Amino acid sequence: MPSSAAPPSAGAAPLGAFASAVGRARQDGVLVVQPRMGMPTVQEMGQGLAAVRQARARVVGTITLDSYTRVGDHASARRALAGGADLNGFPIVAHGPAVTRELLRTYAPPGEGFAVQVRHGSARPYDIIQTLLDAGLDATEGGPVSYCLPYSRTPLAESVDNWARSCDLLASRPGSHLESFGGCMLGQLCPPSLLVALSVLECVFFRQRGLNSVSLSYAQQTSRAQDIEALHALRTLAGEHLDGIDWHVVLYSYMGVFPRTVEGALELLRDSARLAAVTGTERMIVKTPAEAHRIPTIADNITALQEAAHAAHTAPPAGRPDGEYGVLAEARALVEAVLELHPDAGQALVKAFARGVLDVPYCLHADNAQRARSFIDARGSLQWLRAGAMPVTAARNAGGPSSLRAEDLLHMLGHVQNTYDQAALTTTTAPAL
Repeated sequence: MPSSAAPPSAGAAPLGAFASAVGRARQDGVLVVQPRMGMPTVQEMGQGLAAVRQARARVVGTITLDSYTRVGDHASARRALAGGADLNGFPIVAHGPAVTRELLRTYAPPGEGFAVQVRHGSARPYDIIQTLLDAGLDATEGGPVSYCLPYSRTPLAESVDNWARSCDLLASRPGSHLESFGGCMLGQLCPPSLLVALSVLECVFFRQRGLNSVSLSYAQQTSRAQDIEALHALRTLAGEHLDGIDWHVVLYSYMGVFPRTVEGALELLRDSARLAAVTGTERMIVKTPAEAHRIPTIADNITALQEAAHAAHTAPPAGRPDGEYGVLAEARALVEAVLELHPDAGQALVKAFARGVLDVPYCLHADNAQRARSFIDARGSLQWLRAGAMPVTAARNAGGPSSLRAEDLLHMLGHVQNTYDQAALTTTTAPAL
């Protein structure tokens, strides 16, 4: 991992277990890989954590929460646990901090270098954060925009208030780490400049609420060259706005429609890891070849972690991008336009969406202007078809279509899947799962 890509030091601020684990890997020049794993019972979740801990890779663990907990319906989560019903994650509030602390003591003992992050998807995360802190955990993720617009009907202003209280709680516990999910949003078809801007803006919000350790996310999109440029832009803007606190960058393997062939899915995963390696990214969230068909097993996740770690280790070096996509200029314009609206970043975000200064394409949340549209150009990069009131330039005059039909949208949603599946089927007899 290039030393020039290392983020600013944390100074005298204490770091918790999660940030320290990533920091040690950064010093060693090794990519940290992480699954998206969550099981409902203590035994299942423990087995998952134990398997991740033993993987042949530099890893951190994940406890992903269930849908009931995400929306604050803890009573339904408790009933599901009591009745043995299946849940799509670990109901941390229903289990309670004592049970979760015992889970960690048994399967991920504190002080042994294996750190765990809680991932949840909630616009109202206070109870979740209170529970994870009381259980001895120190890392989670989300944000007032990124865990509101894609996932809930919660008004944005209410989400900002909820997240402000939650950040205050996290900041009251020294060593807490918070990752912005802003670089992922809907997972696909967001031009990279918007993803970069949202990650930076959420981390500015976190910093204003007292957090001294954060991470900025970015999800792999449709063009390797554009993604490399975007990740460098993210680091540049983080350096400008987060100076003096601990920060690192996390890359998500492609969050959209995944290839259906095993080899196509594996090659997409490998390309994610190579992208992380050549851009100095410190941490990567993996996906598995099972993504297009079913919920991945523990074994699926371990295979993916090890495959990604190997691909990152063997990735060839890459130079800095030449800026042909203009990601840095667009992202900087978006960040500056938002921060000019109000000195408080949370209020600035609310005003920005109300005025269309931020506008997520294809996002149907009531507080999103829904005037922006994007398209995949002939180079395979994501560009603005319509920018609405955002301070960016649409590409219609540079070869963009005049409008999009439903079949055009479906074709774009399948672009990455089709690209990797076709390549796999052309070069091998790779079967579909």
